[in-house]
Amino acid sequence: MTPAETRILDAAKACCEKWGIAKVSVDDIAAAAGVSRATLYRMFPGGRDIVFDALRVRELEEFFTRLKLGVVGAESLEDLLVRTIVVATHELRADDHLALMLMSEPGDTLSHLTVQGLPRIIRMASLFLAPLVDPYLGRQEAARLVDLLSRLVISYFLAPSEHVDFGDEPSARSFIRTQILPAFQTSDAIPSGVPS
Repeated sequence: MTPAETRILDAAKACCEKWGIAKVSVDDIAAAAGVSRATLYRMFPGGRDIVFDALRVRELEEFFTRLKLGVVGAESLEDLLVRTIVVATHELRADDHLALMLMSEPGDTLSHLTVQGLPRIIRMASLFLAPLVDPYLGRQEAARLVDLLSRLVISYFLAPSEHVDFGDEPSARSFIRTQILPAFQTSDAIPSGVPS
């Protein structure tokens, strides 16, 4: 991504926080980024919708990069899954931009976390996380598990439970141990191919 593209995406994010997605125009974004309207269209053909789509992709990539760093060093499948849901939950809860968008533009924001955006979120989660789960379960089961965890983390973030707190390590571990690992028929603590 070029510095100008980064400035445009940063400007789009700032404009959303200031006015809400529905009220932001291409002219607002271009002015905030310090580029002409023509430059914005050259970099993001299609204008406003393409800019917002690129911003969502960048935000997801950054989220999963931080998540992947947060699970480094996990020594068992259980530990990897617990770290994944705890770090993901903390990242979602700490995201001020997401909180602001949920308050100011709940319909659009929820759509991008659920119906409209969920396939993209699951693809990104699979890209980043399936390779970490793969040694424990194999490719097909890893993809199924990442899909399930993605849906669960979003669901518990949007509608917190009084019984399970994915941001709390003991609660998350109990959930993974009792609800997830038995469904994937594994108690393996060591990846396949690694001597015990």
